[in-house]
Amino acid sequence: MHAAQAENDTRRLSAADRAALGSAARRKTPRSGNGEFEPPAQRQDPVDVLERQSEGRVPDLVPIRYGRMAESPFRFYRGAAAVMAADLAGTPDSGLRVQLCGDAHVLNYGLLGSPERNLLFDINDFDETLPGPWEWDVKRLAVSLAIAGRENGFTDPERAEIVRSAGRSYREQMRRYAAMRHLDVWYARVDAEQVSALAQTALRSRGRKRLSESLAKARGRDSLQAAGKLTELVDGAPRFKAMPPLVTPFSELLPDDERGTLEDQLRDIVDSYGQTLPSDRRHLLRQFTVVDMARKVVGVGSVGTRCWIILLLGRDAGDPLILQAKEAGESVLAPYAGPGAYSMQGERVVAGQRLMQAASDIFLGWHRAKGPDGRERDFYVRQLRDWKGTPEPALMEPVGMKTFGDLCSTTLARAHARSGDRIAIAAYLGSGDVFDQALVRFAESYADLNERDHQALVDAVASGRVAAQSA
Repeated sequence: MHAAQAENDTRRLSAADRAALGSAARRKTPRSGNGEFEPPAQRQDPVDVLERQSEGRVPDLVPIRYGRMAESPFRFYRGAAAVMAADLAGTPDSGLRVQLCGDAHVLNYGLLGSPERNLLFDINDFDETLPGPWEWDVKRLAVSLAIAGRENGFTDPERAEIVRSAGRSYREQMRRYAAMRHLDVWYARVDAEQVSALAQTALRSRGRKRLSESLAKARGRDSLQAAGKLTELVDGAPRFKAMPPLVTPFSELLPDDERGTLEDQLRDIVDSYGQTLPSDRRHLLRQFTVVDMARKVVGVGSVGTRCWIILLLGRDAGDPLILQAKEAGESVLAPYAGPGAYSMQGERVVAGQRLMQAASDIFLGWHRAKGPDGRERDFYVRQLRDWKGTPEPALMEPVGMKTFGDLCSTTLARAHARSGDRIAIAAYLGSGDVFDQALVRFAESYADLNERDHQALVDAVASGRVAAQSA
């Protein structure tokens, strides 16, 4: 049966019947079984997985990706979503599906601005989003907490409490959502005031100070701030600065004959992608004019994918808008969870983001474009910055990471509750801590494996098998 049809059939059941489905899933997949993980004997070489991913990427940027991933086990983990997707596919799950983030590690949560200009806390990266087992997101989040805790020098008991608390927060929040009306679940969100209130009760003075600074900084991270950092005046007009290899203006990236073609194509992206926006947003976009473009290197796992930043001006040079058009390939989950409902990968990303986030960027849309090489590629487009705030786990003490992990897991529960059967998932999880304890065992086992995978990449760099570059 098609996944969407199965979901519709399930939703027609009574709340009691849906809870019975979740309880019955325990017999198929005991909750304690979520703690078991043993790499298969024929497990793929992690470096092979990364190299296959790199085949379609910009060749001169791939060494930057390897250089970043080789820096530490945590940076490796951030770029190794494809490696973990293959491993998660072999783990037990309850059979209950949701819209997955697909890469739910702790640095893919943070602050962002809503269309109403409220500062919210939410998931902020959806490159790998796809329907699949809810356990996969929860486990990727839990492992990231364990790895970040190791890098901070936390003790075994401290890390265990952080992961166990995250599991408990997800479970208890899902149980609360199971008792709520559909509309109340849909309207649920975490804003800056709620985050501040949580900090007052959970964090020490240093943690509260850092959070206050982060909230203030996030409100200043917008197109105007980005333009001040990334552009300069050239003959009286704003243009992107050259900051290679991280930001390379088109004027320095390509010969004149090739540059003109690519510039025309990116202008076409701006014109055409607007058709995927609501009519009022299309009207707003049409009031801006494209004035410059550049290639940008982003993230860790995304390095090497095509990412363009586009400078547009409104009424004058003091009214900038910077859009980011990022290449969207097939989700790393697709070989194991199925391809999903969208043939255009940019649309897949946008649809998943709109479904999981409490509020999304007003300029979020998608487009398919043909490059200079004649190959069609999918992109999703959004503002480069819109009140974005990123956490810094390396600065967190155990109590701070525990609080942050709880916030991430409750946010993930809300995203899953919007798209999946929250009543069945809550019934599967139950009121006891069996799942929470299992999550600790899984997180530590996989953190061990991640360290071995990271070392494999370090060895591959040292041997010359892959080239790495710091940037």
